[in-house]
Amino acid sequence: MAESVLQTEIQYLHGVGPKRAALLGRELGIETVGDLIRLYPFRYIDRSEIHKIASLTPTAAYVQVAGLVKSAKLYGKAGQEILEGGVIKFNLVSRLSLIISDGTGDLEVVFFKGVKWMYTKLRPGTSWLFFGKISVFNGRLNLAHPEVDTLPSPEAMEAGGTMVGVYPSTENLKNAGITGKVMTKLMTSALGMALPEIRESLPEYIIREKGLVPLRYAIRNIHFPADTAALNKAAYRLKFEELFYLQLSLLKQKFIRSREAHGIMMPKVGEAFHRCYDALPFELTGAQKRVITDIRDDMRSGSQMNRLLQGDVGSGKTMVAVLSALIAIGNGYQACIMAPTEVLAQQHFANISRYLAPTGVEAALLTGSTGVKERRRIHAGIEDGSIGLLIGTHALIEETVVFKSLGLAIVDEQHRFGVEQRSKLWSKSSAGAPPHVLVMTATPIPRTLAMTLYGDLDVSLINEMPPGRKPVQTIQIGEDQRSSLHRFMRDQIALGRQIFVVYPLIFESEKIDLANLEKGYEDIVAAFPFPPYKVAIVHGQQSAEEKQFNMSAFAAGRANILVSTTVIEVGVDVPNASVMVIESAERFGLSQLHQLRGRVGRGSEKSYCVLVRGKKVAAESRKRLDLLCSTEDGFALAEADLKMRGPGDLEGTQQSGLPVELSIASLARDGEILADARAYAEHILTGDPTISSPANAILASELRRDKYQVRDFSKIS
Repeated sequence: MAESVLQTEIQYLHGVGPKRAALLGRELGIETVGDLIRLYPFRYIDRSEIHKIASLTPTAAYVQVAGLVKSAKLYGKAGQEILEGGVIKFNLVSRLSLIISDGTGDLEVVFFKGVKWMYTKLRPGTSWLFFGKISVFNGRLNLAHPEVDTLPSPEAMEAGGTMVGVYPSTENLKNAGITGKVMTKLMTSALGMALPEIRESLPEYIIREKGLVPLRYAIRNIHFPADTAALNKAAYRLKFEELFYLQLSLLKQKFIRSREAHGIMMPKVGEAFHRCYDALPFELTGAQKRVITDIRDDMRSGSQMNRLLQGDVGSGKTMVAVLSALIAIGNGYQACIMAPTEVLAQQHFANISRYLAPTGVEAALLTGSTGVKERRRIHAGIEDGSIGLLIGTHALIEETVVFKSLGLAIVDEQHRFGVEQRSKLWSKSSAGAPPHVLVMTATPIPRTLAMTLYGDLDVSLINEMPPGRKPVQTIQIGEDQRSSLHRFMRDQIALGRQIFVVYPLIFESEKIDLANLEKGYEDIVAAFPFPPYKVAIVHGQQSAEEKQFNMSAFAAGRANILVSTTVIEVGVDVPNASVMVIESAERFGLSQLHQLRGRVGRGSEKSYCVLVRGKKVAAESRKRLDLLCSTEDGFALAEADLKMRGPGDLEGTQQSGLPVELSIASLARDGEILADARAYAEHILTGDPTISSPANAILASELRRDKYQVRDFSKIS
């Protein structure tokens, strides 16, 4: 595209001006003509059909009706009709109600804003075209705040209308009069300025090989499609280009790194690995063996390993981490495992120490609450190399922690660490090369999202559960079934089991949520009084010591019930806990519900997950809960979650996690285009890894644009 035209400030576009420009910048981030052109419609409405009033139904989407205004009435804020005759004080008017007719029936049309202007314009006896969404009020169909146009001429009616794009908007824009109609006019002006100047952003050979329409055609038809076929071609071209450049940027980093990044050579497996493996009381699953082979191949390749290990809760990732660490140790290096919480670090240490018992390898635990004397001992041990494996929290990245020769860094629940925290771990190698890196997550990530978030990592999947792990029975109940739930909980406690009760506390500052949690805790204590019952509570506003004390009491079996927020989503391993009760379950995402469910079913007993619904549950939320009850496959759930909610909040964190902002492509809907774009990007990089050939000059130029300066997720950097 011609940069000069596209960089023109939006205020100079006809119909904008400084005031509207400031508002567009604030609300939609539109500063220039180029920004406006890249604001694509998120859906389209067919304006070619004029519906008869008699045919309208409450379920109709957007409709267009042509009608004669039969009456126009004004109503005050108390609901009384304001009669014509005297001076009308429009500041006291709350709504304008029109009755329109097209000969087949009557329809009420209501306006709450711009009432004075509409009342003056839409007088009884005049005919207009109304376009909007049907709603129901007091048992009657109506059109609230439709767009109003003059009736088209018979010739225009004969020719049919066109598809109209609907652009993202906000309440502030609508209140300032920047309606859909205004946006369409602004887009017409912008395209008039910019289209003649637009130049291709893909090499001619790619357009030919992939059968893409030219960029100018795509931009014109994405905003003002000639027909459905033209719209589909335009959308495909723009989506393919966006996903192709994203993947090209990610994969180029990977190609360059695999050629240049010197990795620590670890040619053997070592004695400690064999001792641990031979002493295991169980057989590894086929998936675990396959992943260990991948990791071993990486570590002896001479290039630095950057691998993402995805595995559902309980699939055996910790065992893979231990054996990978032992490969590093067997080659004379050290390893570390960084966990997001102290509780998880302690559990890793307890479990891993058992596995290391036959090997003679010394492991140590370093967290924020490690005492001064023990800390001094650990610092000395990792500096002289006597400690082979260090397990801990972000305490591992403190400057005082100096390894003799760190060869492998394992990061558990990778998405919970900030980039800066991880980069400190990355720089801790003193072996003359960066350590091999294994990042692990129990949050199943859909394939399309993994390709984008971690597109430059090698990905391994543990998609098989260890034998003997029993499925968790998941059921939904309403709030009115609480007495039955309490009876069931007492029966489980009588059998010696323990119970989690989780409340939604989406942000720690939500006072209502905190009040609900505290009220829920009081209700549980009232229903399960001491003695004989013991109830502990954990939430994010407690001190670290309080949280630790209560979690430890539950983990050690000193409390029957743990009332908690989602702080227990990751990292509480209590094999004796057989029931997970999730309050207001409709407020959680699918991935988060699945993570919480994974906290039970870790022992040999039958386990249950009880989803307690609120009184009013939206259809979408109900669908999520039904889906959770129907499967335990975390990857199937993650794919469904992506389709339902988009990538925004997939990992239970507010995820601005995508490396770039996608303008038109959707990871939920465009998985096939993404896979094709990635394969094609790989094909190009195989022949031109540095994108430096003359044929690819356009690609090199586009990759330098800010949009494609993708953060490198693979390095811990």
